[in-house]
Amino acid sequence: MQKPTSRPAVAAACVTVVLWASAFVSIRSAGTAYSPGALALGRLLTGALVLGVFLLIRREGLPPRAAWPGIATSGLLWFGVYMVALNWGEQEVDAGTAAMVVNIGPILIALLGARFLRESLPPRLLAGMAVSFAGAVTVGLSTSGSAGHASPLGVLLCLVAAVAYAGGVVAQKPALAHGSALQVTAFGCLVGAVACLPFAGQLVRETAAAPWTATLNMVYLGVFPTALAFTTWAYALARTTAGRMGATTYAVPALVVLMAWGFLGELPGPLTLVGGALCLAGVAVSRSRPKASPDAGTAGST
Repeated sequence: MQKPTSRPAVAAACVTVVLWASAFVSIRSAGTAYSPGALALGRLLTGALVLGVFLLIRREGLPPRAAWPGIATSGLLWFGVYMVALNWGEQEVDAGTAAMVVNIGPILIALLGARFLRESLPPRLLAGMAVSFAGAVTVGLSTSGSAGHASPLGVLLCLVAAVAYAGGVVAQKPALAHGSALQVTAFGCLVGAVACLPFAGQLVRETAAAPWTATLNMVYLGVFPTALAFTTWAYALARTTAGRMGATTYAVPALVVLMAWGFLGELPGPLTLVGGALCLAGVAVSRSRPKASPDAGTAGST
């Protein structure tokens, strides 16, 4: 039986979710001046630089050899392919389609975790994810408006992003058994940055022409939603299952609604609020544990 998640791990997961939600606000600003590949590269270079400084401060060297397969795979898929595909895909499809396609990621994480990491799929986890997925789609549909569009390319890119996200998380989990959260995140970010180097020319040209607010948002994305949030994610992932961590990210759509309300003055409609409430309710269900039966005695727990 897996031990209950510790309070520091829960706090780390909460930090991740809040910062990833804030990323959507910054991406909206930076995306007006930067192309998908250039934005991903600038974000990853910033994140790698910050994480490299912390590696030096903490005197953590290279991860053990056993951690590298997971680091390389998660770096290529999650830090590289996912970020570029998502940035590009959200320019080609409306919010409702993006929400529906990209948010199959946590479901894929649970299924891949069961297949490759031999994690269990408790009924509460599955039920919570179903409720949260319905909420995420509701939020997306309610904010896409009547003029939504969904090109085949955009749907394919969002699907690629979801698969890359799920594959990256499942690959990262075993690496955390050998390397620290900081090591796994820092070198995964570096792998992703190297994979995005073909966009270096675009980044240089677009940085010269971009307004300082867009560049500042790109730097923010690198420091907080990437360097900090991916490290707190890795810390929490090392202490729970990939499926439960994936389900936790369903709180992001609800927080995005609140942040857009508070920072952008976008008043959410009733359907948006319902979707956000469903997201949070699903997360609560997926993270809950059944009460122990009083007559269970020494019998094992499921």
